[in-house]
Amino acid sequence: MLRFLVLTSLAALVLAELEPQPRYLMENFGRVVGGEVASPNAWPWQISLQYQSGSSFYHTCGGSLIQRGWVMTAAHCVDSPRTFRVILGEHDLNVNSGREQVIAVNQIYIHPQWDSNRVSNGYDIALLRLSSEASLNAYVQLAPLPPSGQILPHNNFCYITGWGRTATGGSLSAQLKQAYLPVVDHQTCSRSDWWGSTVKTTMVCAGGADEAGCNGDSGGPLNCQVNGQYYVHGIASFVSGYGCNYPQKPTVFTRVSAYIDWINSIL
Repeated sequence: MLRFLVLTSLAALVLAELEPQPRYLMENFGRVVGGEVASPNAWPWQISLQYQSGSSFYHTCGGSLIQRGWVMTAAHCVDSPRTFRVILGEHDLNVNSGREQVIAVNQIYIHPQWDSNRVSNGYDIALLRLSSEASLNAYVQLAPLPPSGQILPHNNFCYITGWGRTATGGSLSAQLKQAYLPVVDHQTCSRSDWWGSTVKTTMVCAGGADEAGCNGDSGGPLNCQVNGQYYVHGIASFVSGYGCNYPQKPTVFTRVSAYIDWINSIL
């Protein structure tokens, strides 16, 4: 089983003496903290990113289909040499519904400024070129991306989706789950008694308290409603070392709107 990674270079940050180092939301199976099981294929751009071990594949992260041949995920999900594949149209990892499309990852593009030892720098984003294009249908659709530079207001309506754990060290589930995670604006999230200088303007905070992302949700989308439509505004990145839903430590996402130009340069 692939275990979550622990950050090692945050000693200079304001919270370092009080706060265990943040950790990536990365581990096999499970689901988001709080929330509910999503309706099958309600989030048709959600993918399961899986790595090969022996003759089998195992879920490790989420991601979003942004073009028929491209998936967006977190850099920390794919910065070690492995063989990856994605499953589209997935809901229950243990059940074959006949709606799934399984496609190998042909090439990985990690943001050139990503540093796995310094998550507070940001740049936790990667694009995966698939070996063939997905077939779009009622169960598999492209993720709408926000305009470059768009900043959402405090408490903007958002959902995290993923197969991450239900609690820190908690029970596991193979079904996709969703949880309401309203945006926490940067002014609040970067306060010294919240995330402090760990959180940059290229990140977005969401949720906290009863609902949060957890291990297994990494790379998956933060789906935010703007003018009645959902856009993928975030890529699940890290949570507090104290636990997935620790007070005043909301889930931190890579802010997609900060990387639109880089995305376009790769695509």
